[in-house]
Order: sequence, then C-alpha cells, then structure tokens
Amino acid sequence: MCLIEPREEKAEPFLIRTQNLQRRLQRLLGPPDPANKRLNLRDFAQSIRYRITGSRFEQALASYQQARKLFPKRYRNLMRLRPPVVLKVNRRNAYPRCHVTRKIYFDQDGTPAGGSYYGPFPSRRAAESFAERVLDFFKVRRCQIKIRRDPAFPGCIYSEMKMCLAPCFAGCTKEEYDVEVNRLVQFLETSGASLRAAFEEEREKASEQLDFERAAALHRKVEKLDEVLRGGPEITRQIQDLHAVILQRAAEGQTIGVFAVRGGRLAEPFFLRFAEIASQPRSVEQIFRDYLESSAPAENGELSEHLSLVSRWFYSKPREGEIFFREKDWPYRRILRACSRLLTPSEKAGEKSTAPESSASPEGAQ
Repeated sequence: MCLIEPREEKAEPFLIRTQNLQRRLQRLLGPPDPANKRLNLRDFAQSIRYRITGSRFEQALASYQQARKLFPKRYRNLMRLRPPVVLKVNRRNAYPRCHVTRKIYFDQDGTPAGGSYYGPFPSRRAAESFAERVLDFFKVRRCQIKIRRDPAFPGCIYSEMKMCLAPCFAGCTKEEYDVEVNRLVQFLETSGASLRAAFEEEREKASEQLDFERAAALHRKVEKLDEVLRGGPEITRQIQDLHAVILQRAAEGQTIGVFAVRGGRLAEPFFLRFAEIASQPRSVEQIFRDYLESSAPAENGELSEHLSLVSRWFYSKPREGEIFFREKDWPYRRILRACSRLLTPSEKAGEKSTAPESSASPEGAQ
C-alpha cells in the first residue's frame, strides 16, 4: 500500500494498494504520455509513503486504518465495506423472531444491543438457509406481521403444522412464547450445544423407561441437528463470543503477523520474530499467552467494520493464513504448529504486497 502526498495543502492524498510498487509508481509518476489518457500524478505528488505487507489481510487492515484516518467521510466506500450478514433475535419486540440483517445496533459502551446477533455469514442466502433449518427445531414465529393476539386471526401454515406457538391468535401465553425464544437464544449462544444436550438427556430417559420408539425419534433429531451444525461455517457464533487469532506470514523473514479478534473486534496486531526468540527469556507459547490473554481492550465503536474485514478474509478463496478460535481456552499447540507451517518457504515467498509508513520523494516530484 502506498500514500502519495500532494503538493497543495488543501488537496487530498492519493491512497493505492499494489503488489508491484515500483511498476505502479513508474506509471503514475513517470513522464506523461500525451497519447495516453491514463492517470498521471507527476505534477500532483510531493512525496510518497509506503508500507510493505506480507499478506492481503495485513494490507487490507493497514489500508482500512489509513483510509479511516485520511478520509473519515468516505473511507467505507473506498474500502467497499459492507456490514456483515448476521442473524438477529430482536428482544425489543414483545414477540421476538429470528431474521437476517446487516444492521447491528450498539449501546453507549459499543456493545451490541437490541437483541442477540449470530454470525457472520458469507451471504444473505447462506444465513437464510441456516435460519430455516435451525427454526425447524423451535416454535418461534417466522412472520413479519405485528402481533395483536386476535383469536379471530386465521394463522398461517406454520401454526397449522404445529411449528409455531401462534401468538397471533393467542395460541400461547406470553410466558410460553418467551420460554421458546430463550431456548433459541441459548442455542445460538452455545452454537447448538444446549439443544443437543437436551435431546441427549431426553433420549437417555426414554431408553431407561423402555420407550424405544421415542428414543429412536430423539436420536433422529440429534442426527438432524448435527447435520445442520456441520453445514454452518466455523466462524459463525454469537458476535460477543467471537474470540479468535489470525496468523499471517509477515513481509519480514522468519516473522508471523498475529491478529487477535476479541468480541468481533480486531485488536492491534503484533509481529512475532522467531529469529529473536532465542535471545528472549520467554517461550513462544508464553509470548502468545501474554498477548492473547491481555486485558487490553480492542478498539471500540467499529464492530461492523472489523467484522466485515474478518469475514471478507475468512470467506475468501483461496484464503491465506490460518485462524483459531477460543472455546474454553486457546489452542496454543495448534497455533504453534500453524506458525511452523507458515514459516515454511513456499513458491510465492518472493511475492510481497505493499502498504504507508516509510517516506520517500518520487523522481521529478520535487
């Protein structure tokens, strides 16, 4: 990535990303060709600043940080940032439902508010498909109408199939509906573990009571649930519980870029230089522990944008680097093995991206 600074004070700088800095600058800052209508900044530029990055993810994050600083009103358009697709259970509604959205609301502390958010998903279609399969296990409404609890209301196909508690025509009490919504929220918070445990417990009780027909039906439910969970991306979970670490090969030799994700937000990265490890009293695992278990909070206020950067990288094909999620604890041994894999020389080891830090003056731009 490269930042071309203008001669005039009121002019905006020019921010670019490129894999070949020399060739790009020769085209932008070389002598203009009257027969060519390509952009030429030779008379515009005063100096350049650039930063060498080792991966597309590092380049995207560096570009985002610079664009947000330099162009606060239009950096989202420059970076083509779209809020990620998530599932939301709107708890502000008297009779909540689960639906797909790109809007995440926050309270004053920057914490997601107004409901439970689950994601991110690669697309709206993927989120809708996952929601349809999950809601088959719950009797929560899927309609978008305003609930008036009118006994004369005809209901819908889901109430006729006993797949909804039908609050629209007072088919249940408010308390009964809240219990079902809480089951759904707990399912999303535990990534399905709560419902699976409930099915297994019921199956064991049915077997002990020699009700083998019911036990077989519950076993089929467990298998169906496992199939639904296997079809979901590993990154999808309650947004506040999205704790992960992304590992990328850095531009500097024998160095790994470590990018922590805390509650869906990207923390400031650090670069682990294995060439210097021997001179340090701490082990590599201890260095990771100190960084990942640090109490320092991630940047507040930009959860949607950070999620967009992370999900864009996670769903990219091919995906560079590796990611590990924190469940009960961080998988330190797997992280260390991944570092070893990333440090192994590859055919593209010589290819580097560039992104603004060092300063230089382009030839002829004085």
